Amino acid sequence: MNNNQKTLVIPMFIIGAMYAVLGFSIGINAFFIPFVQGAFNISTAMSYLIMTATFSAYVVFGVPSGAIIKKIGYKGGITVAFLLIAAGFFIIGYAAEIVSFALFLIALFIVGIGQTLLTGAINSYVTILGPPESAASRICIMGISDKLAFAGASFILAVFMDLTNIRLQDVIIPFYVITGLLVLIGVLAFFSPLPEIKAIGEDDLDEDSVVSAYANSKTSILQFPHLLLGVIAIFFDVGVEIIALGSINDYATILNLPSPEHYVWYTSGGMVVGYLLGVTFIPRVLSQHTALIACTSLGILITVAIVFLPPATSIYFVAVLGLSNSLLWPAIFPLALADLGKFTKTGSSILVMGIVGGAILPLLFGYVAGLTSHQMAYLVCLPSYLFILWFAASGSKIRTRTEVASPEIITPL
Repeated sequence: MNNNQKTLVIPMFIIGAMYAVLGFSIGINAFFIPFVQGAFNISTAMSYLIMTATFSAYVVFGVPSGAIIKKIGYKGGITVAFLLIAAGFFIIGYAAEIVSFALFLIALFIVGIGQTLLTGAINSYVTILGPPESAASRICIMGISDKLAFAGASFILAVFMDLTNIRLQDVIIPFYVITGLLVLIGVLAFFSPLPEIKAIGEDDLDEDSVVSAYANSKTSILQFPHLLLGVIAIFFDVGVEIIALGSINDYATILNLPSPEHYVWYTSGGMVVGYLLGVTFIPRVLSQHTALIACTSLGILITVAIVFLPPATSIYFVAVLGLSNSLLWPAIFPLALADLGKFTKTGSSILVMGIVGGAILPLLFGYVAGLTSHQMAYLVCLPSYLFILWFAASGSKIRTRTEVASPEIITPL
């Protein structure tokens, strides 16, 4: 390990912990979808409002999150994000006390605001922490932490809450305890040795940089077509990812399979396998573009298989969707942020707004599942994979001027 690689160890470790918290805070939704159906006596479609409440915050708070990060830096933004998530979790406990589904959704919206700020901060930080061509590999390392925590959320909550014997009061104490832990982690994050960094060309003194010259020729973030297309790609990416992760427990419950709350581990396991492949092969063997094409092609094939296989078999192919989804975000995010220079922080906040796909597509999935079946509802994923495939092959390469080559800063991990 050379000196440049050693300098990445501490920041990567700290950001990895942040990814774990983010994964846990999102992972509670996978457990809550079947839980709230029994706790509040609501329909399947209504239960997917859990996802909508959380991810709609990404649209509302996307741009403000970028302004906050520019004002107080990455570390300050991370600290504020933890406090917001803690506030949302506290209100979840209170909503369970007074038995209010509306307040429950408001609490998840507040959690989503914190997630928006945290997502923008840590993803852009990891993207610019090293050379652009290995950004997907770094995000894959972070993704392992994220998805293990995502699945772990169902495992931890299952200790206190039983999906076969649902009692709303079981929510109260765990979420008050989690609130206290998040406040503590937020304080520790503020005092952590996490250095402030800037993207290539982001520094005004870096006038000779090729990226800086390209970015400085623009007057608006809207003049980067590959970024705007990246927002749409993120919309579809997060939509299919949350459908696969968030629906499998519900699908297992409907099929009367034992311990349905643990099926999310299969999907998360598929994503972790994909992340490990990404760390191993990107950029040494596969480029970010090629990895994205391979994963979206696999997603198309698996979606068709889910629809036509027997339900008892198809649920395991939902887990394989985790593998196909694994490298979507790690590849899309750096490809969409490429060459933004001084617009990087703003671009990151715009890109994060695409995460609203996690609100809309699962809600559409829940609606179609209510009309037909869970198995047929997975067809919602097909147009998403087709668009991301086009973005990988063509859309991510569109520039308003000739494409620029980003110089390397340090040796890739």
